[in-house]
Amino acid sequence: MRHRVRGRHFNRTSSHRAAMRRNLACSLFLHGRVRTTPEKAKEVRSFVEKLVTLARESNVANFRRALALLDDRFVVRKLFREIGPAYRDRPGGYTRILKLDVSANRLGDNA
Repeated sequence: MRHRVRGRHFNRTSSHRAAMRRNLACSLFLHGRVRTTPEKAKEVRSFVEKLVTLARESNVANFRRALALLDDRFVVRKLFREIGPAYRDRPGGYTRILKLDVSANRLGDNA
């Protein structure tokens, strides 16, 4: 039984999942949108929302916490200078997941 077991494994090791989550979040912060599978988008959404919530209040402690999670100083700077202040008055719900056309399958794995 899967009682209170959360998160998807994606047939990857835990370090690979963490790296994938970091990479997707960094790409989202840099480019504003990411094209990926719905499962990966749902999995990275909570991680991104927590980071934006950290960036809403700009201080050294929050900056260091975000830097420890993302490990990319350029992305964290952008998060705290541009993205966080833009959502200062919004109480959550910073991301949207849009479904693409079914015929837009990725080549190779039909995902």
